[in-house]
Amino acid sequence: MMNSALLVMDVQRDIVDITDADSGYLSRLSSAIEGARAADIPVIYVAIALPAGDPEVSPRNRVITNAVQAGWFTEGESGTAIHEAVAPRPGDAVVTKRRGSAFSGSDFDLVLRARDIDSLVVTGIATSGVVLSTLCHAVDLDLGLTVLVDACFDPDPELHRVLTESLFPRWGDVITVDEWLKAVARR
Repeated sequence: MMNSALLVMDVQRDIVDITDADSGYLSRLSSAIEGARAADIPVIYVAIALPAGDPEVSPRNRVITNAVQAGWFTEGESGTAIHEAVAPRPGDAVVTKRRGSAFSGSDFDLVLRARDIDSLVVTGIATSGVVLSTLCHAVDLDLGLTVLVDACFDPDPELHRVLTESLFPRWGDVITVDEWLKAVARR
C-alpha cells in the first residue's frame, strides 16, 4: 500500500497575485486539502523563499535572478507567505526551497523519508515551473505520482495543457480534484 502525501507547491501570496490563479483555483485546491485531511493523508506545503540581501543566485539562473531583481520571494516578507485561502495547519509540514523543484535546496527528501511517503499527489503554481521540476526529480526517485490537473495552474494555458495531456501521463496519473476526492473517499 502506498503512503501518499498531498503537495501544495508555491501557492504563495505574490505568486497567486501575479498569475491571476483565483478563477476557482483556490477553491478547488482547498477542497483537495480538506479531502486529504479527512482521509488522514498528510499535506505538505512547499514554498520558495530566498534570504534577504545577496542570496546565492547565479546570474545563469534567469528565473531566480529575475525574481530576486523584482523583489520576490524574500524570506519573511508577506508576499512569500502561503496564501491564506489554503494556509497550513498545525501538523502540516512546510518545506522551504531555494530553487524551482521542491527537492532543490530543501529538506523535502528528508520529510518524505521520515514520514515513509512513497507516493505524491501534486498541486501547485506553475505547472511549467515547480510542478514540472518536482515531477522530473520524483520520477527519478521512483515515487508514485498523481497530478491533480485542475489544482495545478500555469499562466500559459497551452503549456499547462501540453504538460498535463502529453508528458505527465507518462509519469503517473493525471486526474481532477473531484476524481481524486472520490477515490480517496472509497479507500
